[in-house]
Amino acid sequence: MKSLGWNVVPFDAECPLDRLSNCAIEEYETANGPADYVLCVDGRIVAVVEAKKLTLGPQNVLTQAERYSRGVAASKLNFDGFRVPFLYSTNGAVIWFHDVRHRLSRSRPVAKFHSPAALREMLERDTDAAVEWLQTHPNDHLKLRAYQKEANEAVEQAITDRKRQMLVAMATGTGKTFTLVNQVYRLMKSGVGQRILFLVDRRALAAQAVRAFASFEPEPGLKFDKIYEVYSQRFQQEDFGEEDKFDPKVLPQAYLTNPKQGDAFVYVSTIQRMTINLFGRDAIFNIGDETIDEDAEKLDIPIHAFDVIIADECHRGYSSGELSVWRKTLDHFDAVKIGLTATPAAHTKAYFKDIVYRYEYQRAVQEGHLVDYDVVTIKSDVRMNGVFLNQGEQIGIVDPESGSELLDQVEDERQFDATEIERKVTAPNSNKKILEEIKKYALEHQERYGRFPKTLIFAVNDLPHTSHADSLVDIARDVFGQGDAFVQKITGRVDRPLQRIREFRNRPEPHVVVSVDMLTTGVDIPDLEYIVFLRPVKSRILFEQMLGRGTRKGEKYADKSHFTVFDCFDGTLLEYFRQATAITAEPPERETRTVKQVIDDIWDNRDREYNIRCLVRRLQRVEKEMSGEARDLFAAYIPNGDMGLYAKTLPAKLRSSFTESMSLLRSPAFQDLLVHYPRPPRHFIKTYETEDQVSSAWLVRGLDGKEYKPEDYLVAFARFVKENPAKVEAIEILLDRPQEWSTEALEELRKKLSSTSERFTVENLQKAHQAHYNKALVDIISMVKHAAREQEPLYTAEQRVRRAFDGLTKGQQFTNEQQQWLKRIQEHLIANLTIDKDDFEVVPIFTHFGGWGRANRIFDNQLDDIIRDLNGAIAA
Repeated sequence: MKSLGWNVVPFDAECPLDRLSNCAIEEYETANGPADYVLCVDGRIVAVVEAKKLTLGPQNVLTQAERYSRGVAASKLNFDGFRVPFLYSTNGAVIWFHDVRHRLSRSRPVAKFHSPAALREMLERDTDAAVEWLQTHPNDHLKLRAYQKEANEAVEQAITDRKRQMLVAMATGTGKTFTLVNQVYRLMKSGVGQRILFLVDRRALAAQAVRAFASFEPEPGLKFDKIYEVYSQRFQQEDFGEEDKFDPKVLPQAYLTNPKQGDAFVYVSTIQRMTINLFGRDAIFNIGDETIDEDAEKLDIPIHAFDVIIADECHRGYSSGELSVWRKTLDHFDAVKIGLTATPAAHTKAYFKDIVYRYEYQRAVQEGHLVDYDVVTIKSDVRMNGVFLNQGEQIGIVDPESGSELLDQVEDERQFDATEIERKVTAPNSNKKILEEIKKYALEHQERYGRFPKTLIFAVNDLPHTSHADSLVDIARDVFGQGDAFVQKITGRVDRPLQRIREFRNRPEPHVVVSVDMLTTGVDIPDLEYIVFLRPVKSRILFEQMLGRGTRKGEKYADKSHFTVFDCFDGTLLEYFRQATAITAEPPERETRTVKQVIDDIWDNRDREYNIRCLVRRLQRVEKEMSGEARDLFAAYIPNGDMGLYAKTLPAKLRSSFTESMSLLRSPAFQDLLVHYPRPPRHFIKTYETEDQVSSAWLVRGLDGKEYKPEDYLVAFARFVKENPAKVEAIEILLDRPQEWSTEALEELRKKLSSTSERFTVENLQKAHQAHYNKALVDIISMVKHAAREQEPLYTAEQRVRRAFDGLTKGQQFTNEQQQWLKRIQEHLIANLTIDKDDFEVVPIFTHFGGWGRANRIFDNQLDDIIRDLNGAIAA
């Protein structure tokens, strides 16, 4: 405690308290017995500390501290009978803390004792007034959406309820950062927190967060960083881009090491940098291709340095090692902790305890804030069944170290299963045919929308000399035939990857990007329309993050109504994740203990049987992976270097002669060999004669997440049309009263069809008709009529309108001016399938030539009858 600024002094009943400050008084006498320690600040006893032996759980000792708190008669403080507000219990290894001033306040573990300055600040903070401000001041920022206000309200209610750990789950693309920036402003304005830490795991995300704070305008005419200080770590130029001149302020070190009451600021930092600041470089880990800051150093940061911590993308930590560092870093601080994620995992929920607000993808789609996706399943024999090599087939054997390739022939039949594709073997023909299948859909998209879809392809890996990403880029440039700039790779192995991402987002080229995990999260590309999964994924978190790249509404392409997911594993990838729950139960990928740790646990009799089983599995893995050279080296320790036999007999040996068997296992040289044993050289095979069989199918995805084959979708549509004429008047009009067809009827039809669980949009129905009947651009009237009566023909809008015009104008004579107006009306009807009087006053093709007044005069004031007859003829 001395290192925190506490002077330990013995209890002296004669010494007035007002002479004491920053003191820890030993064996302080209370009316209920002697407390081990009381902490005195500015002449006031503010804390009771109970210290017990290591075998006792400190949480249970807090009740004893409560008794002593009620017995400090000399205290002028009184919180519903508690004369001392802060209670600690510790066994020397773990410290529990309880602020008893509010009945809802929960006891909690803390990493260290608070300093005198921390307790002084805590005592003077009026949390009741702060939460009252939150409850009484409306959250009425004009740019906040309704669900973002709901999220803020949920967080503020949790804080009012004295919760200190909470989770906010919002779908990718729904403005999580904007929501939390507004939340930070309200927390600072109210006084709930003044020193705010905004944690991310990548420098690029930190740069985005700093810009989000700087651009946010919480008060009219005032940006956030003009009201409160916003600091960050040092950035590199590419974190912002060449065109961005934004220059954030670097946090003064004293703000971390010597926090002061009255300081009000936001600090945006990566978790890696904060971990170095707390525990040094030995504790740090890498995530993906993220580099570690060279200027980061270990600092002495007190636990009260921040009042509120926001952990963005807090689902991170795919390995137990990363997860441990996340938790250790967060646990250091005694602060309100708000986790923010689109994909809550079981370990995330376990840490943050309560999901106080959830805004899911499907709701965001239904409310029009995100777009849904269609599915194309690509069936590849190679991707599903692997590669079978026949004797005599020509192959290429690639040396992964040098990249050199040796042509060879298969001496005997050989099978590679699907999990080994692009890891041990590649079939260029398979990649080519899959890309050709995707090209067909891309060209159809280009014909329909007038643009080639921005496409993101996820590859298996980007390893030197055997890179699946490189192979796909090379093949795609041939398949699409638009030059090198049209197809690019963006991974950690390219020059300035963040700059390449910005180019993909903002520039016409590249149109197609191949990545592995560089673009799985934290990247905003609103105009992305195709996502291709050529990489098998088993983590629901990673899958949803990858999928989230396409969910945003278009920026340049306002007509982006959906994006398309290509499942190159015949739909099995999507089917696998369709079974996953909203909170995944999957554990982080295991970053296991060292062999030495396992052996030490066996020696120390810590869960011995379990650890023996773990060790046997490790040894069996060594047996499978070691080279002949390794077998010779192991022969110095075990008979014939036979690791498989040694592993099999080890449990029995440990039971019969534990000490003797452990003497070998504890040998440092043997342990080192278990880690660094020679592996056989790795070879990578290119199969030049493998011909893949590839086919694809487009699926419609309903609002309920169910996917339909085109024929099943049309059956469901026919059922809806036949069952709902009474509920959807427009259907009844088309089937029985076509003379009443109108713009209002068409609007009703489109709205009610698209709001069904099957999402019967015109675009989806047209695609289904094209896939099933090979009939492109069928109009909605034809689709409804054909669904009700199969004998009804399928027309395009142009065919239907021309048919209606031919029927009404046949045998009639029109002046030149009338013919020009009829041509304009026809063009409008082909695009809209109805026309009414208001169209003549708002549609440029009519208003430019005099609108309704002139047109009606040209037709001798008979235009009302003409458009009524045209509408009826179109619907007939």
